[in-house]
Amino acid sequence: MDVLAIITALREELNQHNYNYYVLDNPTISDFEFDVKLKELQDLEVKHPEYFDENSPTQRVGGAITKNFETVPHEYRMFSLDNSYSKEDLLDWEVRCQKILGDVPLEFTCELKYDGASISILYENGVLKRAVTRGDGFQGDDVTNNIKTIKSVPIKLKGDYPDKFEIRGEIILPFAGFEKMNQDLIEIGETPYSNPRNTASGSLKLQDSSEVAKRPLECLLYTLVGNNLPIRTQFESLQKARDWGFKVPNQSVLAKNIDEVFEYISYWDTHRHTLPYETDGVVVKVNQVQYQEELGFTAKSPRWAMAYKFKAEQVSTVLNSISYQVGRTGAITPVANLEPVQLAGTIVKRASLHNADQIEKLDIRIGDTVFVEKGGEIIPKIVGVDLSERNGDSQPTAYITDCPECNTELVRLEGEANHYCPNFYGCPTQIIGRIQHFITRKAMDIEGLGGETVALLFHAGLIKNYADLYELKKEQIVPLERMAEKSAENLVNGVEKSKSVPFERVLYALGIRYVGETVAKKLAKHYRNIDALASASLMDLVLVDEIGEKIAQSVVQYFENQENITIIGRLKGYGLQLEIVESENQSQSNKLKNQVFVVSGVFETYSRDELKNAIEQNGGKVGSSISAKTNYVVAGANMGPAKLEKASKLGIPIITEYDFNTMLND
Repeated sequence: MDVLAIITALREELNQHNYNYYVLDNPTISDFEFDVKLKELQDLEVKHPEYFDENSPTQRVGGAITKNFETVPHEYRMFSLDNSYSKEDLLDWEVRCQKILGDVPLEFTCELKYDGASISILYENGVLKRAVTRGDGFQGDDVTNNIKTIKSVPIKLKGDYPDKFEIRGEIILPFAGFEKMNQDLIEIGETPYSNPRNTASGSLKLQDSSEVAKRPLECLLYTLVGNNLPIRTQFESLQKARDWGFKVPNQSVLAKNIDEVFEYISYWDTHRHTLPYETDGVVVKVNQVQYQEELGFTAKSPRWAMAYKFKAEQVSTVLNSISYQVGRTGAITPVANLEPVQLAGTIVKRASLHNADQIEKLDIRIGDTVFVEKGGEIIPKIVGVDLSERNGDSQPTAYITDCPECNTELVRLEGEANHYCPNFYGCPTQIIGRIQHFITRKAMDIEGLGGETVALLFHAGLIKNYADLYELKKEQIVPLERMAEKSAENLVNGVEKSKSVPFERVLYALGIRYVGETVAKKLAKHYRNIDALASASLMDLVLVDEIGEKIAQSVVQYFENQENITIIGRLKGYGLQLEIVESENQSQSNKLKNQVFVVSGVFETYSRDELKNAIEQNGGKVGSSISAKTNYVVAGANMGPAKLEKASKLGIPIITEYDFNTMLND
């Protein structure tokens, strides 16, 4: 079999496995087996760039940068739906349809209304050509590069698809992925996203498609648009879309009459909480396409469809008290402690009050009867107060002025919504939180030590900061509650083993505000050791690729504090890796110092990541896009025409991978 045949067969096989996993939720091989096949295909494509295909499964990881999203007109307008909030509204809608069509038997397709970002995707000859956001319905933004990274969107179709058509749906973020993204933000002291819908929508306009690829987005399709499509009914179109490779949820049903529509609505009004993503209603459509065409459109909406919106589930209960939580960064979060109440399938006892402004805006008082909803079907929130139930003796809530843990007076910085406890090094909750962050798997990964044990060690007076962990003795630990000799031994061994954790993870473990895993990696590679980083000025830091002023200020402030410097000195003495070990970078040099490279295309002797690593290991910087600061563009096969044009316009030298090797070996 020739190379092209092998490559083609691998692409087809991997596309089928992607379909099985992301569309059918029925994987037929393990992740490891998939990765092995994908690596085999990547290696073949690198060795044979003449067979490059932008629709290959290897291109799903993204990498294209879009600075300005082009606005393009919709060939077929994207209408919005009329909303209904009662069964009476739906009955009135049916009467209006019958009035136009005459006394004909109507069937309806019932589909769940997914709460996401609308998208229209154009396919020509079975290949994805363009993806455009709703915009104003007449035109939207071209987000093709970002949409291609979503695994449930087929790049190439299968079966008897039309030559040209558009398919429309919602880009959604499942609850599990949303919660994971928020947990990662909380770990670095950042504000979590508010809800899955807004996060999904914002993801479509990220400039770096490789960042979009990291987000667990899905695309749920609901309608076909085009001329002379081979379908007679809406329900048939959903099955056709499944056959061609699209992810179409199987909750849709064909209702023979309006009574069956009501049964569907009643069922999902209570069962929607079992779904893995947000829904806010049901879309009811006249099933027969010929009747849809006859009914036509109003100025804003199709006459043949109606959205029934679920009422946001709301309950009332009593606010018993307000407590205040302190995060590891010192941020104060007020929490409402409620009389337990059933809401959206769970017992709710607490709800976030966000900040002082929210409490003042709603005039929330202890003892009030409050209305509680689940924001985004996940997080309970108080949305109002039943003033008719308010006790005449109630007093406005006075937001706390001192930290509930250490009694330090709180501060509120200009432009910040939250109050903070400034006692960073004396507040017990903040100290425990920082040590708990230090030991996590992505940081020092200390085996035998968990969050509860950290609190136990702190309250026993054995540790006051994470440097103290490296002085713990087994005989100190054994007397503690729930600690046997073997547990103490495992803890001490785990601490000792963590001394081999590489510099970039140690830097992340320090808990510098806004310095997450990715930022820590960039800073470690750029500065190579903790002393160089500690002496860097604000301007030096801002000039590091992708390090903004907020991060830079946080780093400078961290190293201006003498207590931090003392702790780092102790960590050095214990033997932690606070510099890049030379064995990790034997080929390292400063030959490319102060040179900025942009990498584009497919290469023969390097993977893109290997080329970027070679640049960084020899003192250079890798730019994400071409600008006046770029010194060289390293171009492989199939370099993007936009990059080629921009490099030529700015007079930036374009070199091959062989030219690059000559620079290194000169």
